[in-house]
Amino acid sequence: MKTATRLVHFDPAPKDPYRPMATPIYQTATFEQEHADSFGEYDYSRSGNPTRRVLEDHMAALEGGARGFAFSSGMTAIATVTRLLKAGDEIVADWDLYGGASRLFDSVVRRAGVTVRLVDGTDIDAVRAAVGPATRMLYVESPTNPLLRVLDLRALAAVAKDCGLLFCVDSSAMSPYLQQPLALGADIVIHSGTKLLCGHSDVMAGAVVVKDEALAKEIYFLQNAEGTALGPMDCFLLLRGLKTLKLRIDAQQANAQRIAEHLHLHYPQLEVAYPGLQGDAAYAVQAAQATGAGVLLTFRAGSPAAAKQIAGGLELFKIAVSFGSVNSSISIPYGMSHASVPADQRAARGIPEDLLRISCGIEDADDLIADLTAQIAKL
Repeated sequence: MKTATRLVHFDPAPKDPYRPMATPIYQTATFEQEHADSFGEYDYSRSGNPTRRVLEDHMAALEGGARGFAFSSGMTAIATVTRLLKAGDEIVADWDLYGGASRLFDSVVRRAGVTVRLVDGTDIDAVRAAVGPATRMLYVESPTNPLLRVLDLRALAAVAKDCGLLFCVDSSAMSPYLQQPLALGADIVIHSGTKLLCGHSDVMAGAVVVKDEALAKEIYFLQNAEGTALGPMDCFLLLRGLKTLKLRIDAQQANAQRIAEHLHLHYPQLEVAYPGLQGDAAYAVQAAQATGAGVLLTFRAGSPAAAKQIAGGLELFKIAVSFGSVNSSISIPYGMSHASVPADQRAARGIPEDLLRISCGIEDADDLIADLTAQIAKL
């Protein structure tokens, strides 16, 4: 079955004699045991919960992995993956990362004795050259946040394999509907479930799917030992959101394409970036490894003041961090999602102060374009 079908066809309640269409919410901390000296399948919800297990198995199936894990946030998912390393190890990462990931790597992971080396992930030779004796993991996003650079995941997977590294891909901007990093050679795929997977701005969640059972055992140990799992109610909501993932992304992606083409054609000075534009540097690579270009696009307003004016004047695009919701939103990454990145690093990474990032929702494209162009015309 194709992904669109598998999104809605799965066992929602294994072993339940009543065969519900929706997964029951096992809102319980503990489970009664049959024996005093041994555990049954479930004993304590930190260690395992039937609602969570349905979500985790569903995510594993969608990504083509051995096992999936649901976490309390996308950042918890990323942090757990970094726990696979020990003091003295090194991560080679692309330099264009979500601001929260940058903060984690700079202020938490380094404190634990793990070195993080940043490199241009689009330069395969540079990535290979950056790998040293202590390197244990290659970590990237694609498309990246916020610059929407697209990394060649197959080529990076080959480097990781040659060098004996774990290859981890944050695929939050794509979802398993558009991109499946494990099939491209990754060992671990991460999602911020808060975004596309949920799609309604009402759940904070993270997901990790791994390629093999050995990694699954390590991730499960960390999830259980640190108590970072997603609660059953949020698992239920995320499962519900996943059922409409195709419908939502199809509509949102179509809007993104329309808006990007309109801005690119009528306002070339805005430097529109969208992997679905044929003139975009990322177009060919994106088309080779994903089935769509996603819901995000960026453009430059010309100055920080102009960016603030556009964002503040819009009616249909709400000013908000995160992305992927059915409601369109806009943000200035320099001062919002990436504000935690030190100013000198933001400058070195080339995050412009006038960059605006749009997350397209499911509204009518004509209305969204009219809203945008009305504000751009005021500049």
